[in-house]
Amino acid sequence: MLQTRNDTDSARADAQVQRLDDILTAARKAGADDCEAVFAESRSLSVGIRKGEVETVERDENSDLGLRVFVGRKQAVVSVSEFSKATLDRLVERAVAMAGLAPEDPYASLADPALLYKPAATKPDLQLFDPTHLSAESLQQRALDIEAGGLAGGNDALQSDAASTGYVQNMWSMLTSDGFRGTHQTSLFFQSGRFIATDTDGNMERDGEGRSVRFAADLPDVTETGRIAAERALAALGARKIETQKAAVLFDKRIAKSLIGQFLGAISGSMIARGSSFLKDKLGHQLFDSSVQIIDDPLRVRGLGSCFFDDEGVAVSRRAIIRDGVLSGWLLNTGAGKQLGMPSTGHASRSLASPPGVATHNITLEAGTQSPEALMQLAGKGVVVTSMFGPSVNNETGDWSAGASGFWFENGVIAYPVNEITVAGNLIDIFKRLVPASDLEIRGTMDTPSLLVEGLSLGGK
Repeated sequence: MLQTRNDTDSARADAQVQRLDDILTAARKAGADDCEAVFAESRSLSVGIRKGEVETVERDENSDLGLRVFVGRKQAVVSVSEFSKATLDRLVERAVAMAGLAPEDPYASLADPALLYKPAATKPDLQLFDPTHLSAESLQQRALDIEAGGLAGGNDALQSDAASTGYVQNMWSMLTSDGFRGTHQTSLFFQSGRFIATDTDGNMERDGEGRSVRFAADLPDVTETGRIAAERALAALGARKIETQKAAVLFDKRIAKSLIGQFLGAISGSMIARGSSFLKDKLGHQLFDSSVQIIDDPLRVRGLGSCFFDDEGVAVSRRAIIRDGVLSGWLLNTGAGKQLGMPSTGHASRSLASPPGVATHNITLEAGTQSPEALMQLAGKGVVVTSMFGPSVNNETGDWSAGASGFWFENGVIAYPVNEITVAGNLIDIFKRLVPASDLEIRGTMDTPSLLVEGLSLGGK
């Protein structure tokens, strides 16, 4: 187990495992050559506030069971959320029948047993589960305090758009017919605020701030969340349009990760196996400056993507995906790995109703040596992009564009806010020229510092 649990949690986990074991036994008797069963249980509570009034209170308790079966090289996946004997019998019958009718997939199988996670006598405590329960009343007060924190300055141009707080606690168990047994228990506590700023001409700007953490005690001060959100909305007032041109772009750390998300999607094993990625021929190539390191660390303490095994049971480890600017490997699950003649890298990710895809764990692009302000001074003039929307990418060529807003800077200093612009370039060229700033902050499952890219195309008026 990933962490010490109380007696109630242990009993729930044991009941999950027993139910899954019974399902696997039934599936094998029904004709499955191999099979995999997953049980997920979730409990959540959240409160939404708008203008001092409760807008939503949502409490959910969900349980779902998924079964994947293999008949030869054919597979099928079926899930249910009701667990009577009759329903589970139908689940097994339907899954085996569907697999028999499915097309042959030469790469469909359970994970290589040699790669599966095996619990050690001693292992690090990843601290992924906080049993704290917060009442709806306490969550409501926290959301109200976020609003109050943003409105504390008494600025008539500002109004609250929304504030929300809540938490979710999950337990996920997986068993396979070749002997894998694993349980993963996590918690997530979150809060956010969003504000609307309006100028004298009626122009409106929205912005916000939010945070998600594993432990309730790690949440930042609620009034600080509100203050930051309000300041961002006010700072965007008076936005101008700019002329179409080529200029430097500093992608703020809040949204710079979207560029790295494009990179990660392009090195997904399924994309590479299909030959549909603009990076399909770049393994071992220098894609970034030699100072750039991109790490995936699934063993980060309290990490939002941390785990000991992926969604096929494969043991995970810290990996340098980009080492000294060089692409060191693809992101692989079992199927994509077999197609490419490579072992899984522990990046399988799945819902209960579908076969595994590919996803990362805790991605970090390591910080550079210069502050964002120093990089702006270096560039002279350009745009600090703080928001992007509607990204478009050609997977074959890497040509990329996105709508954006932010701030124009001149002589290395912020001059005024800008909006209704388009940022465009080729991702291979962007990766090669991006310069990381020193402002990295670890907050989620993908974190980067601000990133400077000179000479990008800016579409304006």
